[in-house]
Amino acid sequence: MRIARFSIDGNVAFGAVEGSTAPGAEGELVLDIIKGIPFADFELSGTKVPLSKVRLLPPVLPNKIVAIARNYAEHARELGNEVPDAPVTFFKPSTSVVGSGDPIAYPSFSQDLHHEAELAVVIGRMCREVPRERAKEVILGYTCANDVTARDVQQREKQWARAKGFDSACPLGPWIETELDPSDLTIQCTVNGEQRQLGRTSDMVRSIEDLIVHITEAMTLLPGDVILTGTPAGVGPLNVGDEVAVTIEGIGTLTNKVIKRG
Repeated sequence: MRIARFSIDGNVAFGAVEGSTAPGAEGELVLDIIKGIPFADFELSGTKVPLSKVRLLPPVLPNKIVAIARNYAEHARELGNEVPDAPVTFFKPSTSVVGSGDPIAYPSFSQDLHHEAELAVVIGRMCREVPRERAKEVILGYTCANDVTARDVQQREKQWARAKGFDSACPLGPWIETELDPSDLTIQCTVNGEQRQLGRTSDMVRSIEDLIVHITEAMTLLPGDVILTGTPAGVGPLNVGDEVAVTIEGIGTLTNKVIKRG
């Protein structure tokens, strides 16, 4: 099931996305409005609205985003880094989250903004000290993410909070796919239609299960929290006016335009 979060007539709701996004597919996508929230038992209301009549919002508003650095060996090498012995984790604040179609505001304190296409894991229930064999039980689903990074700030500051945590630095969307095998999916990033990144989730150094074990050894994850699983090689610059799109096989496409920060 694809679960979207959206606004219509000033109201915010979740809905199940119906219809195909495959090239050449006929018919418009529609949303069957959900009774309740996707983190608990819910029912489909049967009330349907065309996707074109709503505004898509970030599919979740996480309490926290836990991101993993250097989880693809080629990406680590392209920035002159070694693959770490243990996962390198960092946080992006909830205020960095925007949805598909929302702008990325180029931060005034940077001159080198980069895209990083990533598979995002959405947590479905509160969990702590999760054993590896039960890791899949705590996952609601998966969505596309862009770990937008002020690369020059990242390189000169020892902490990455400003480089990766500024407002609009974490686009998520367009929706959550709950029925997906994430082990070998194509991840692609384009800028103005030109391919920049192309990789597969099978190239991750550490699996999603291993990341959940590692993170929950230290902290409790809450429903709606997000794990960013790392980016493949090919990261590169974004400029004001660029349109950046992250496409993940089996999920869809997250699209954002870069604007000057007002």
